[in-house]
Amino acid sequence: MYKAEFDKHIQSKSVSNALVFFGESAFLIDMYTKMMTNIEDANTLTYYYDEYDFNSAKAHLSQASLFGDRNILIIKSEKKVNKKDLETLIALCEKNPDNIFVYAYYGSDHKTYTKAFAKTKAMNVRFFNPKEYEAQNIILNLAQQKNVKIDKYSVSHLLNTHNADVALAANELDKLAVFDREITTKDIDNVVYGLGEINLEDFMKKLLEKRDITEDLQNILEHGEDEIRILTTLTSYITQLYMFNIYIRVNGAPNALEILGYPAPKFVVDAKANQSIKIKPPVYYKLHELLLDSELQMKSTHTDKGAILRSTLIRFQKIL
Repeated sequence: MYKAEFDKHIQSKSVSNALVFFGESAFLIDMYTKMMTNIEDANTLTYYYDEYDFNSAKAHLSQASLFGDRNILIIKSEKKVNKKDLETLIALCEKNPDNIFVYAYYGSDHKTYTKAFAKTKAMNVRFFNPKEYEAQNIILNLAQQKNVKIDKYSVSHLLNTHNADVALAANELDKLAVFDREITTKDIDNVVYGLGEINLEDFMKKLLEKRDITEDLQNILEHGEDEIRILTTLTSYITQLYMFNIYIRVNGAPNALEILGYPAPKFVVDAKANQSIKIKPPVYYKLHELLLDSELQMKSTHTDKGAILRSTLIRFQKIL
């Protein structure tokens, strides 16, 4: 089924206690997983990706609930879990209505789960990327939950800042929560740095590849980008790469959910990972030192910001 039909089941309180979530929108998969498992005093066990162990998962759903608590099992994975494993876990939920099992599949093989487990009571839900009006409503509802005062126009501006990426827009609400008033588009421009913007993304890739960025920088500035915003966006980008670098050095492979806080497409994760390992940790330190010093100089002096930015970018490429 699709999101609309599943929402009707939620409204009529006819949701199964065994759920399989999959599809194009990792954000919606995450959101509905939290919604369906947010039960007070529940005995919850969550597996992320390679942590999954069938025997302990089965034992969790098989054990008797203590003091009337409910047993909840959540499996989040980009890899497909063995079908027989899933059938066993679903069967345990059918035997005990107090159990809840959610399998959140973030992979791309959507056909596998479209009609799977038809002979069981499990509900398979495919989540597509939300349309513009759906994305706006999602952000508005989340904003209301976080007591962030924002109207539809500003929400639309926030989503546009992040190229309609609902996950990135949702993450910005915590930053905007500091304002005890109605959020304006100017607040968003001042607080939110649109890392999803293609022009800055391409610009930073060229910068890291030590290519000539003179013309690109001129175009970006002519289109109204602020020098400080370009610098802070670059700092955020380098920080993200450093997080990838550290995680890969410790664990051997990247995990977007743990690094970024949300799942990301494989091609995005691979690109970030490949970029991150090309830079050594001492170089990251020098780059951060340069960028933070330049930002402080821009904010504390009346020197030409454009000149500071150009000088910083030249020194940035020399450090690489």
